[in-house]
Amino acid sequence: MTDYAAFARLGVATVHEAAGHAGIVELPLVQVVPGSRVAGPARTALCAAGDNTMVHAAVAHANPGDVLVLTSREPAPVALLGELLATQAKARGVAGILVDGAVRDLEELVSIGVPVWARFVRAYGATKGEVGELDVPIVVGGAAIRPGDVVVMDCDGAMALPRDRAGEVLPLALERAEHERVMRERYASGELSYDLNGLREIVEG
Repeated sequence: MTDYAAFARLGVATVHEAAGHAGIVELPLVQVVPGSRVAGPARTALCAAGDNTMVHAAVAHANPGDVLVLTSREPAPVALLGELLATQAKARGVAGILVDGAVRDLEELVSIGVPVWARFVRAYGATKGEVGELDVPIVVGGAAIRPGDVVVMDCDGAMALPRDRAGEVLPLALERAEHERVMRERYASGELSYDLNGLREIVEG
């Protein structure tokens, strides 16, 4: 069973590096709820351009702990998510939401508290009525995301890890986090990465 809480604690940078520098979502994302971090299984929605019908479907089919990953065939600064959908997502137990598009009602989203990361913040609303696809492989910011993949998000952005790599990557990420803890203590005591990483010899001969 995947330890999503551990992935959330470790965060995007550590998991990304433990995974071989893979999976980063290469988008400038707005972290709507400051200080939030989350990890969970992806529930994907591929919307028609400018339409959020499949966002409503994703919320309706969400399981507690899911991370909704919302995109469209033509990602644009159109609000796929606002206060009312976020309210429903919270009631469904959604762990977090990644929006490859826009959100609106920003202050309300912060108050609701569901962790949301968005590509844009715009008031311009989506239409409804065009059917897209639910629970299908998608690509967001160059990262391939399949239903059930591990999505990790924090102040550094977002990444996706194939679910069949979770058991392999988690111990590597924990090992890396422990190494960094030890190095923090050494640096705090006055040692320098310039010396510990052999950089002085490279630079100064």
